[in-house]
Formats: sequence, C-alpha cells, structure tokens
Amino acid sequence: MPVTPSYPGIYIQELPSSTHTITASPTNIAVFIGYTHPLKTPAANWGRPVQIFGFMDYQRQFGGFVRSAAFANAAGHFGDMATAVSQFFLNGGTNAYVVGIEAKAATSTASVTVGALTFSAREITDEVFTMSLTIRLISGTTQSDEIADIFVSYGPKSGGGTVNEVYRRVGLNATLADGTPDPNYILTRIGTSVAPVSSLVTVALGTPPVLYPAAATTLSFPSSLPSATSLFNAADFTAVMQQDTELDKLAIFNLMVIPGVTDTLVVSTALAFCEAKRAFMILDPPLTDSADGTDPAYPHKVQDTIGDPSMPHSKNGAFYFPYLKSPDPLTGAATNAATGKTNEVPPSPTVAGIFAATDLARGVWKAPAGFQATTANTTGVVDRGRMTDMRQGTLNPLGVNCLRDFPNIGTAVFGARTLVTVTDEQWRYVSVRRMALFLEQTLYANLGWVVFEPNDTPLWSAIEMSVGSFMLGLFRQGAFQGTTPSQAFSVQCNSQTTTQQDIDSGIVNIVVAFAPLKPAEFVVITIAQLAGQSASG
Repeated sequence: MPVTPSYPGIYIQELPSSTHTITASPTNIAVFIGYTHPLKTPAANWGRPVQIFGFMDYQRQFGGFVRSAAFANAAGHFGDMATAVSQFFLNGGTNAYVVGIEAKAATSTASVTVGALTFSAREITDEVFTMSLTIRLISGTTQSDEIADIFVSYGPKSGGGTVNEVYRRVGLNATLADGTPDPNYILTRIGTSVAPVSSLVTVALGTPPVLYPAAATTLSFPSSLPSATSLFNAADFTAVMQQDTELDKLAIFNLMVIPGVTDTLVVSTALAFCEAKRAFMILDPPLTDSADGTDPAYPHKVQDTIGDPSMPHSKNGAFYFPYLKSPDPLTGAATNAATGKTNEVPPSPTVAGIFAATDLARGVWKAPAGFQATTANTTGVVDRGRMTDMRQGTLNPLGVNCLRDFPNIGTAVFGARTLVTVTDEQWRYVSVRRMALFLEQTLYANLGWVVFEPNDTPLWSAIEMSVGSFMLGLFRQGAFQGTTPSQAFSVQCNSQTTTQQDIDSGIVNIVVAFAPLKPAEFVVITIAQLAGQSASG
C-alpha cells in the first residue's frame, strides 16, 4: 500500500514483483487404458484414472496379472494390462494413471460348496487354468473341534506358475472359549467377498450347523470363462475418452498407451482425445503383422497397415513395430502359460517406458531412439518382425518406427517418426512434436496470472520477460538448435502482436517460436584416400 509521509526521514516501501517464474510441466506421465482383473479390481476403480508409481501400486489397485486363456487369446485386441504396466516401469517409467475397464463377460465367479461352506474363486477358471481346494480335518480331532487345514492351488494344467496357499488350524468359531475373537476363524484367515484376505478364494458360511467334512475332501472349481469368450468391445474404450469424463478432467498427462488395440474407432478416438489434451499416443501394430509377408502364417505386411486409408493419422501419435518376446510373468518361461506359444507383448508399453527414461536422462527434445534406447525384460523381436536395413528403408519413410535386434546391444527402438511423416514435414519427428506439446502445456499451466491484467505495455513486457527467461533456460540445457539465443528462439508480446482491435476484444497475443532439434537419422561418411606424397630431398 502507498506510504503516507508524516515526518522527515526515510520510508521503505515493498513493491510486488512483476516477474513470474515459469515451472516446466512434466513430460513422462503415461495413461494406460484397458481391461484389468475382472474379479479383483474394486468397483470404485472402473473407468477412472488411478495414479500409480510402480507395479506394486498396480497390484494393490487392480489385482495384478489375469491368468486366463480368454485374455491371452485376445491379446491382439487389447493386450494384458498388468504386463503392459510392468513393462512400462521396467523400462524407465515412473508415473502413470491406469483407467481400468471392466470385462463384463469375465465377471462370473466359480464356486464350490461343502456342507454349509461356500468357497468362491478370485481368479478366472477355464480349460487351461484350474483351481482346487482341499480340506483336511486335523488328525486326532473330531468334527466338533472344528479345526482343519485348508489348501488352495491354482495354475495351468500343464504345470508351472502354480500358486499355492496353505491355511493351518483354521476354526469355524468366531470366538475362543474365553469369549475373545479367534484369530484363526475361517472368515478372518481367508476372508469374505466384502473383505478378502486370500488372493485365490473367499468363503461364506451357510445355515448352522457349519461343520468340516469328516474325511479329507478335495474339490475342483468349475470353469467360469470359456477360452473362446469374446471380451473386446470398442465402446468400452471410447466411453472413457469423452468430454467431461474423469480422464478428461485429469489436469495433465503426456503419453497414452492402449496396449494391443488396433481397432480403428478406438485409435481414432484416442488420437483426437490426445490432441485435445496436448498428449501423445504410442500405437501398436496388429498382432499378426509381419515385416515382409514371407512367412505363410503371417502374410499381412505392416506397410499395408500403415498405408491403409482407414489408418488414422495425427501429429500426436507414432506407430511402433513389431511385437516383442518377453518371459511369461507367471512362469518366467519363454512360452505363454495359457497358449503354450512364445510369449509376446505389444511394443507400446515398453516404448512408453523408454520415452519416460529418455525424458528424465536427456530431455523431451532428445529422440527416444537409438542404441541408448534398448528394451528391458525382452528377449528380442518376434520372428515375423525381423528385418534388414533395406526393409526398414521402405518402412521408415512411411512412419513405421521399427524395433530391431543388434548384436552385443540388444533390442533397440530404431525409429522416431510420427503418423504424419508423409503428409506434414514440420511434425515428422516424435521429439519435435513432443517438444512443442511440452511448451504448450508449460505455458498453458503457467500463464494463468495474465487473465484480467490490464492489457498494455507493462503486461506485455512482463510476459516477454517471464517466457523469455524460461526459454533461455531451455536453450542453456541444449533444447534448441542454434548457437545463440536469438537463433534458438524468440518471444514476442507487444503492440505488433496485439493490436488495438485485440485489446478491445480482450485478447493478448504471445508469439513463441523455437528452432527444434531434429534427430540425425542418416549419417553419411565420405571416405577419401590421401594422395601419396613424394619425398623431398
């Protein structure tokens, strides 16, 4: 407030600062959309973004891996969300939101009943994955003692990846003889559908008297989901990517992954949603696409997919090929426990992790590709996706970003082009487009103070100072092309950008331009011989 002098002397007045610091927006927050565990995902988590910072968070919020032949067989339609999230964090991801979609066809629960005890499975049972339960009355006791050992086993029929749970000295009385709660009470040890404890089963008590069987009893759970069940529904995905959904109300995210989805409606909806949210989508190829179509089992070539007129094109998306081999998370084996075939994962989650790791190590302006961008928890690309330099030479100009195996290096992301490679040279490269999105998100989030300020020279100068300082900081980090700030960027907000008509309309125009760094895709080495030098005497 102004000083009112009343005596001779010195008065000190503090003025508010006219500078406003701009804080860089994050660039590596990913959103995953897909079917999560149908029997373990809490109802409150369906259809809304839930933030996680590691795979353990995912297990707590969504129940972990789904063991089901139906889910495995449908991998080409929507992938395995648990595996996708795991790949993201293993490859450098640190922050993600998961939008779990309920697979309504897989919500039936298998159960078995013995006397007045009903056990319900918390995992899917089918032709491949089976569950059994054994109740064995403890030796030397009678049914009236109501104490037994309970064994639960779940896994593939072929063996490997079996999960076993053992509950010893489980009682059927809620209280002990002295009236205190029995810690071994069956509902406490195993849990109910409302408060589950076991990862495999819940239990319910029927009408008294509730007794254990006198003889050891083994029960097999019936099938709850035939492997041929169709789970994918495009409407499940498009419904969460509309205006005013909880995902739309999310303040910021940068990357979108819908693992394994190639449905045109879903992909086009997702790309449009990303454009509205200033985010970038990483796309997967169809499961059966091949590099050159020479394998009779996989005749469809990926270049036909990217060139199909129905293929959505957007500067906010990039297409990666092929699928990757990865150990089955259930067994650690190279083959999938459900299908018996080589375990394959879509590339997008792994690539998203590499995006995040590159952003943290180098910056969003660095192309997430090259020999530094090697994949983790993979054993190479699928055989149908192997290619030569010449084959990649036909795919790269089309905007197909290839993952390739290199001796002594591993599997590397070896492409960095967007979906508009052919049609829009300005946004050809992933790093250039993501750099622009980063600047847009940062300025949008930090210039709110401008609203309702007097639209005149002092405001314009403050804007130029704030934005210019931020851009200068990026220049010093090597984010732009050019050896001087004037070559690298410019910020204009003055009477030339904002006319009197703009002022009368309440508009202030800020023009920010930058010289993007573009990746060195083609390294040309020219070799020449030096002419022999004659000896001089």
